[in-house]
Amino acid sequence: MASIRRTLSPSNERHYQNGNQYSVQSPSHKLIINGKSSPLLYSRKNNISRKKLFYRCLIFFVLGLVLGMAPFGGFDDARSRDFSFEIKAPVVNVNEEMKAVVIPRVENVVVNSVKLPGLEDEVKGKFDYVPRKLLIVVTPTYNRALQAYYLNRLSGALKLVKSPLLWIVVEMNVASAETADILRKTGVMYRHLVCSKNMTDIKDRGVHQRNVALEHIAHHRLDGIVYFADDDNIYSLELFESIRSINRFGTWPVAMLAQSKSKAILEGPVCNGSRVIGWHTNEKSKQLRRFHVDMSGFAFNSTILWDPKKWHRPTSDPIQQLDNVKEGFQETTFIEQIVEDESQMEAVPPGCSRVLTWHLHLEARGLIYPRGWLLQKNLDAVFFST
Repeated sequence: MASIRRTLSPSNERHYQNGNQYSVQSPSHKLIINGKSSPLLYSRKNNISRKKLFYRCLIFFVLGLVLGMAPFGGFDDARSRDFSFEIKAPVVNVNEEMKAVVIPRVENVVVNSVKLPGLEDEVKGKFDYVPRKLLIVVTPTYNRALQAYYLNRLSGALKLVKSPLLWIVVEMNVASAETADILRKTGVMYRHLVCSKNMTDIKDRGVHQRNVALEHIAHHRLDGIVYFADDDNIYSLELFESIRSINRFGTWPVAMLAQSKSKAILEGPVCNGSRVIGWHTNEKSKQLRRFHVDMSGFAFNSTILWDPKKWHRPTSDPIQQLDNVKEGFQETTFIEQIVEDESQMEAVPPGCSRVLTWHLHLEARGLIYPRGWLLQKNLDAVFFST
């Protein structure tokens, strides 16, 4: 079997001749003096170059330090200087620029509208907003056995009416906690007012309660249609939507039970289209009235209360209901302050073909106002046969 023997190179052998133990392998690091290498001279030159570099850096450092501490300016000078700048837009002469612009004249060009199928109906459905007048429903109320029932029934009807609607509820002397609790739970926008009047000087409390609401509307300049809705009446939803179209004053017939509760009577206007041409009345004692209307049988524009110039009113006196007139004449004396005659009235609905309000005069006799709405005995039941 053959074997390979590697011999050492003579160059790797170290020979120390004449006591010289220095050996520099890199030719670039060798200094030749008299044919022999001298690393001692190389180290001396390197030390000299380092000293020169150090002295130069020291000189430049001292020079920079002296220049930095020189008094070219103080902090006060820097604060007083304004370093802000403003970029101003170049001034352009519009007249000269337009002279250089030539607009070609195009005639007989018709641009057809672009319609996307289905998109137009979808946009109309989402943004179909029709502005509606504010309905201001005024309801005077007082403490009695069926007050909670009447208020909840009326609030249920008002909740179904399209907005905007404001329900103004007026109580006597103090706002009861029971009424306030009912109003908070209705979900209808409301204002709870109090009529502060001495009960001994009041002939008809409802007159003063409505006057408080009228003063509130005039003071805050509410713009809408005012309607007096007693809490014990029954109303159709069609009525509230119909009175939004009233311009100045609108009226309609009201069905009610006679005091004997043995028959129903109709009180209100006789209409020909949208015009009022006469009145329904069955009570001889009320034939002297100018307008035969029930308190829940008319509505009017609220701006009549606080803008007399718009409606050419002869006086700027506040419009209020009167308590010093004979019973049953509060409606006609109030309406005479708003309109002059039937020509300024509007029939609701046109032709007065439907009864939209019912006044039944149903009360529980012998019962007092229960604390917390709890009754101690059953109510009297009243049955009607047709």
